[in-house]
Parts: sequence; structure tokens; C-alpha cells
Amino acid sequence: MGSSLPIPPPLPPATEPSATKPPVAEPGSSEALSPAALAPGAAATAVPVFFISDSTGISVETMGNALLIQFPGAPFERTLIPFVRSVEEARQVRERLDAAMDGTVAPIVFLTVVDEAVREELLGTRAPVVDFVSGHLAQLESQLGMSGDHAPARLHGVGDSHRYNRRMQAVEFAIEHDDGQSVRALEKADVVLIAPSRCGKTPTSMYLALMHGIFVANYPLVDEDLAAGVLPESIATLSDRCFGLLISPQRLAAVRTERMPDSRYSSLEQARWELSRARRVYDAYGIPFVDSSTRSVEEMSTLILQSLDRRGATSR
Repeated sequence: MGSSLPIPPPLPPATEPSATKPPVAEPGSSEALSPAALAPGAAATAVPVFFISDSTGISVETMGNALLIQFPGAPFERTLIPFVRSVEEARQVRERLDAAMDGTVAPIVFLTVVDEAVREELLGTRAPVVDFVSGHLAQLESQLGMSGDHAPARLHGVGDSHRYNRRMQAVEFAIEHDDGQSVRALEKADVVLIAPSRCGKTPTSMYLALMHGIFVANYPLVDEDLAAGVLPESIATLSDRCFGLLISPQRLAAVRTERMPDSRYSSLEQARWELSRARRVYDAYGIPFVDSSTRSVEEMSTLILQSLDRRGATSR
């Protein structure tokens, strides 16, 4: 790598989220306001939201939150009620929902329950319900010309043992290969996340492993690598599997300050230098990268998965 290669300018600062959270009132309390309080300019009161599932609730939370995120000005008070699998359990939940309806702000209910008797009991509530199963399941049964088995826990149960085992193996691999701790069987990695320290490598690695069964190693770029403008020797032959992370210098300095305040490691100058040199390494090796400053782990993981699919890098 020639020393004449220009160092890119510092990354733009990330937009810091407001540290002020809107007040949350208990449903039915004297502090709760009417739904009109959600209008622009009014003091917003939290809307009770219930995620109800016959399994872990991961799916209903994901789909429900995908809708709620479209209303950034409205505060929500979220409650997850998983593993509702009997009519009696459903009746107790329905009573809880009806009680919430007696509050000043009507609740919102998101539902993923496949057992018809349990679902019908829940749909008897006075609360408005967004049912993610019934209409869609009937449509699929009509399209496929067969009935589903209406068994709970299909998506997040062990069900597909091969996929489940791969996910658990991927988690073990990610733990062993976190932060460059081990190079054993490194060639099994589907992706190698690289970045300066505290850019978000570990949570992204764990999410990819647990949710998608991706074998991820993550490796820190330290001063010696960055000064030389090269990949660490241990992963130099795996550049085609590398994916880089960046972050704004301000955000990186703030994160590092929480760990080691008043140190060179946490200084803004050091953060700018490391990120600029990391960008230089990515460009030199043609390594794709993403800025983690304003992206969630889920967003970054999706971008990484898209990159892997383009490379045909995994056997998922």
C-alpha cells in the first residue's frame, strides 16, 4: 500500500437521539389523556400496545413494531404476552385487554395465534386487534389447496432441527472468535467483521449467528494494522469474506469515554485517525462496509446478508 494514498476526511457526525423520553402513564390512571393528546402540539400520552403470541412473541413484536415505527411522534407502552396456548389462558388475557380498554387511551393489540379456539377467545376482546394469522393463513390454505396444521411455535421452535443446530453452532463460533480471540477453524467463517474497537462488531456478530445461523468472526483493527494500511496477518487471506464497520468519530469517542475516560483511546483525535485509516484499508482491499452510527443491528445485518448473497458466500 503506497503511503501516497490519501486518507479520507473524517466521517460526518451522527445525529444524536434526544435523551428526553415522553412521560408514560398507566392505563386508566388520572394522568392519562384522551387519544386527542397524540395530536401535534399536545402532550403525548403512551398508547398501551400488547403483543400476544402462542410462541416466543419474536414474530409478532417484529411485525407489530414495523407498523408502529411509522408513527415516530406517538409514544407506546409495549407489553409482550407469549405462550398463550389454552382457551383459559386466552380468557385471562382477554380480561386484561378489556380492562385496558377502560383506560383513557385505547390499547392496540397485535396477535399471532394459530389455534382457532384460542384465537377466537382473544378476538372476543373489546380492544382493537391486528391479527397477523387468520386472514393470511386462510389465503395460503386456499392458494396451496391444503390445510395448515395450526400448530404453535413453528417459526421459533426447534422444528427445523438442521437450521436450529446451525444457529447454535454459529453462536458458539461467534463467541469463540469474538474480538480476534481465536483463529482456530477461522476458514469456516462465512463473514469476518472488521473495524476499530467499539464500532459494534460483537452485537452484529451475535445477531447474525443467533437469528440467521451465519458463522461470524470479528477482528479488531489495531494501530499497527491501521498505520500499515493492511489487514491483520491472521485474516489477510480472507479479504473476500471481510465486511467493515464504521461509525462517526464523535459517537466512537463517546462510547470509548464510557469505558476509558480521559485517555488517548477515547479522544476524538484518535477516533478520527482510526476511522480514516480503517476506511483506507476497506478501499485498498475492496471491502464493503456500513456506517453503524445511525443504523440498528438488524439493518446492518440485513446489509451484510445481502452482500453475502451477492458473493454466494454461504450455504444457508
